Amino acid sequence: MGLQDNGEGDGLSNISLVDRNKYHRMDGKLIQNDGDRPSAHLRCARKTNTKRFVIMCAIFASLNTILVGYDIGVMSGAILFIQEDLQITEVQVEVLVGCLSIMSLFGSLGGGKASDAIGRKWTMGFAAVVFQTGACIMAVAPSFFVLMVGRILAGIGIGFGVMIAPVYIAEISPISARGSLTSYPEIFVNFGILLGYVSNYAFSGLPVHYSWRVMLAVGIFPSVFIGFALFIIPESPRWLVMQNRIEDARAVMIKTNESETEVEERLAEIQKAAVTANLEIEDKAVWREMLNPNPSLRRMLITGMGIQLFQQITGIDATVCYGPTIFREAGIKDKTSLLAATVAIGFSKTIFILIAIFLIDRVGRKPLMYISTIGMTTCLFGLVISLCFSGHGTFGISIAILLVCSNVGFFLVGIGPICWVLTSEIFPLKYRAQAAALGAVANRVSSGFISMSFLSVARAITVAGTFFIFSVISALSVAFVHICVPETKGKSLEQIEVMFQKGQDFHIRELELADTEHLVQKE
Repeated sequence: MGLQDNGEGDGLSNISLVDRNKYHRMDGKLIQNDGDRPSAHLRCARKTNTKRFVIMCAIFASLNTILVGYDIGVMSGAILFIQEDLQITEVQVEVLVGCLSIMSLFGSLGGGKASDAIGRKWTMGFAAVVFQTGACIMAVAPSFFVLMVGRILAGIGIGFGVMIAPVYIAEISPISARGSLTSYPEIFVNFGILLGYVSNYAFSGLPVHYSWRVMLAVGIFPSVFIGFALFIIPESPRWLVMQNRIEDARAVMIKTNESETEVEERLAEIQKAAVTANLEIEDKAVWREMLNPNPSLRRMLITGMGIQLFQQITGIDATVCYGPTIFREAGIKDKTSLLAATVAIGFSKTIFILIAIFLIDRVGRKPLMYISTIGMTTCLFGLVISLCFSGHGTFGISIAILLVCSNVGFFLVGIGPICWVLTSEIFPLKYRAQAAALGAVANRVSSGFISMSFLSVARAITVAGTFFIFSVISALSVAFVHICVPETKGKSLEQIEVMFQKGQDFHIRELELADTEHLVQKE
């Protein structure tokens, strides 16, 4: 039986946090342990309760990204019905699909400042409200103009959501599980995409005028759970330290770390980072420093911005948003069959992101990035060959579906989730929210560029030619990972900052955790 944090009804409410660990239950009585260390029973109970609490926080913080994924996935199929119902052109299709990413950059830019002003969790709540408003407008839109208004609002909400969830989870997670927990938003994005694909298939039989509206309306329901989550999850302890609410930060960290010794060590590191960073400096000065960075910040920005760019310009959004177009090129003609084939992409994304969560804190970030980028390069090049030479028969269609799903799988094993993990890990507390926002802007702008140009480029140089360009860019991403991406597995956020300050040659020698222990002052 574990300790209850509020101390109600457990007989421990009048015992200090430190002294509580000297006791354990036996037949309803408090028995003092021999020595000052907590019993094995209490240590095990606390570890279990801590793990459950942190996982719950990560899940609730990631709910926003279900909405993001659902909108991306459902629009890939809904656009077929929207185009028929509202009689919009191919250029309008590109604008409608791509503007979501472009508009999200405004949300991401505003999200960094908002999260520093009102806190991480309430920024997530604001993101949900804005997104849901846009989703409601889209579901009832009578014209392309009104549909665009809803799409713009949804994009702004997405911008807030995609930058704040990984930051919050990284700041609340213990070191040993930070990588896997920070990947939770990517799990929920991909689960949302799968739900969007399934919704496309499920409602494709309705009359054209109603089918796409029902598809979009279904995505409104998760907002109920998001509202509930805001009253369950705590605020980020690092944001609380920024507000000089040290005791509140300690209370949160007691719930999210397995030992009180670790709590005090981490709290001392955070306080030191907050003082060193001079957190009371004005936001405009933070941006000024980021535009004219010192060498260590420049390395961080190159890594963070670069990995966000490569995540998108390798063409993943073209695959997700225009899956039916790709499969039509491969030889599938029936609309229902196109949507059914697209569901396979959704299942691939969901399965492989779960594999990534299992491996990211065991194998490490960089090895998975190598596997991911090399595998994507191979699949993209194979897809080019398949589209050019395999014909439109059953064999060619099967190979195309296999290669598209494999490309998605390799993306989700590495660069997909790790992109967000690294961006939330590598920046100092002073810059973290604003830099994460800048990284999200880079991600969304490049995503929007790909989404808004794919059909036009494919028409000009064929779908195969477009994916050949993606394969070349993917090959370049392998070199970028080798040169610019460090291994952050097993290091605290403060130790990662020290690693960049020392300017280690990442691709020759990775800085191990033991090497940084003496660089971080313990109090």
